[in-house]
Amino acid sequence: MKRLCVYCGSGSGIDPRFLDAARTLGRTMAEAQIGLVYGGGGNGMMGTVAQTVIDHGGHVTGIIPASLLEIENALETISERYVTSGFHERKMLMFNLSDGFVALPGGVGTLEELVEQLTWTQLGHHDKPVFIVNTAGYWDLLLAMFDRMREQLFIRPGLDTRYIVVEKAEDVVPFFLKHRPSKKAPPPTLIRA
Repeated sequence: MKRLCVYCGSGSGIDPRFLDAARTLGRTMAEAQIGLVYGGGGNGMMGTVAQTVIDHGGHVTGIIPASLLEIENALETISERYVTSGFHERKMLMFNLSDGFVALPGGVGTLEELVEQLTWTQLGHHDKPVFIVNTAGYWDLLLAMFDRMREQLFIRPGLDTRYIVVEKAEDVVPFFLKHRPSKKAPPPTLIRA
């Protein structure tokens, strides 16, 4: 089974189109038999996308640090759960279990997870697709910042970040199913002391 890791907020935001995008993505993933890997919480966008995948008969893998089990209201109905000792272990497991990544609207944590994947593609650590779902123009300022980085050569030719911007959540699955890795790159590894 192919799996997409979805990064998104533990809050719902104020624009109802954000939750609509989470539901649409969850439904289209389940219908295409694409499993969800996500942060394990039951609140906000995270809980919405996971519950929608479950409601449509899909497979959900939640990965949550022990410190967030109660804070994030961990969903009990998911297919499988991993409880990690911390955030670095969580992110590495999410990476290892996923065939691609999707950023829906979210906060600083979502931004950090997205930028980490963009950095890894830039450095050639992986060739998994990274999708930015720009619902209601949510990511416009970030995308403009990436353009500014290119203009100022902080993102240099030959070391560009690779991502796919879609305006509608329903466009993620068709693009994902067409993706073919162009090269095999060694995954980043987590070394514990």
